[in-house]
Amino acid sequence: MGYLLLGAAIAAEVGATTAMKFSDGLSRLVPSLVTVVGYVISFVLLAQTLKTISVGTAYAIWSGVGTAAIATIGLLCFGEGMTAVKAAGMALIIIGVVVLNLGGAH
Repeated sequence: MGYLLLGAAIAAEVGATTAMKFSDGLSRLVPSLVTVVGYVISFVLLAQTLKTISVGTAYAIWSGVGTAAIATIGLLCFGEGMTAVKAAGMALIIIGVVVLNLGGAH
């Protein structure tokens, strides 16, 4: 159940960050509200996740997967460029999350 909650927390955070891109510096009401509500939901779900998953592992997965997802959305939806350095950074994030999980996620 912990990983399901963590997945939902990541999805809410990614949605909130994507909405922030459309908020024009938080000056557009609807995307700004989606941003705030998304982050609140994400933090509530992350807090629930911490009941069953260690804080270091949960936060590393939440931030790492969220970062990689947002970088991918930026590439696919917003025309942001992909360089070898960006690709290497995303690969390192994924490797780090895997290593943390292999080291014991409980």
